[in-house]
Amino acid sequence: MKAMILAAGKGTRVRPITHTIPKPMIPILQKPVMEFLLELLRQHGFDQIMVNVSHLAEEIESYFRDGQRFGVQIAYSFEGNIVDGDLVGKALGSAGGLKKIQEFNPFFDDTFVVLCGDALIDLDLTTAVKLHREKGAIATIITKTVPRELVSSYGVVVTDDNGKILTFQEKPAVEEALSTEINTGIYIFEPEVIDYIPSGQEYDLGGDLFPKLVDSGLPFYAVNMDFEWVDIGKVPDYWQAIRGVLSREIKNVQIPGIEVRPGVYTGINVAANWDNIEIEGPVYIGGMTRIEDGVKIIGPSMIGPSCLICQGAVVDNSVIFEYSRLGPGARLVDKLVFGRYCVDKTGAAIDVQAAALDWLITDARHAAVQYRQEYPPQREISKLLQPE
Repeated sequence: MKAMILAAGKGTRVRPITHTIPKPMIPILQKPVMEFLLELLRQHGFDQIMVNVSHLAEEIESYFRDGQRFGVQIAYSFEGNIVDGDLVGKALGSAGGLKKIQEFNPFFDDTFVVLCGDALIDLDLTTAVKLHREKGAIATIITKTVPRELVSSYGVVVTDDNGKILTFQEKPAVEEALSTEINTGIYIFEPEVIDYIPSGQEYDLGGDLFPKLVDSGLPFYAVNMDFEWVDIGKVPDYWQAIRGVLSREIKNVQIPGIEVRPGVYTGINVAANWDNIEIEGPVYIGGMTRIEDGVKIIGPSMIGPSCLICQGAVVDNSVIFEYSRLGPGARLVDKLVFGRYCVDKTGAAIDVQAAALDWLITDARHAAVQYRQEYPPQREISKLLQPE
């Protein structure tokens, strides 16, 4: 069976992470989110998968290649061109990318699934396809019910009593929402749906194609299902995903590594004297990371591989990416550290290098650099962090 993963977006709402990592490659405890999607597709018999790519396409292609080691077949459709010898992405929109593949050579010849590449899901795709076919649908959106107070964060789908889609509301005010069913970015299509997508232009599924299907009176349905769905479309969403995995609220993602203390998991060769470190799980620490004496770590927190957490530092409810050095006595509370950026849980970011705070957070590979010592210990970065 055939499927498509949408992976061409720039991921602007997940910056600064997506400056160097495309959204489908964002790691959930060191495993790219797209890898979880491939596992799900394979589990339900979808073994021929097209992936449209654009922003940082080479990162996705070089990791997944032809899909052989994941038990599937993968091919890529690049959206963009070459300018002065460099690849420049220009996404065609979620529907435009689908059209490009089909015009290149008709690939989608039976019922197929389209997934957004930035969510963790445990959906029963086999049942979803069965329900789609039973309704005789040309297109189906898998929806999920959320509490009414949360509808303003999502695209709302409004249906009749039989599930046929009547209209959409994009992030409506709570009092104006006509439904509590939201679009999860999981779609089931018949090949004929591609005939409604124009050629050679940017075209979106949600904003362009779906309203056209409704206006045309086509058999376009929503199927509401109960399943685990964790969107990582924004930095706060990613934050909550990591917390959810560590707290075991997200059950379809296992915490890797070995449990060295109750609720404390590590990769291999972590250098730490646990008797001299105050640590409260759930915590994950990647391999080849050094935790010096006197450090305090409070979970849920993740520290990536090859990091250095210096003496007296505090990591509290925070996410630290690989090769990060947290200086002596520094205090990191409710923060995400990615390269030269420190981000709070609302998404506000500071460039620590530009702000001359690299004595506090820097690249762990700069081991020979002499750091300034005149700053007092336990200086809390939350007092320094201001939105750009």
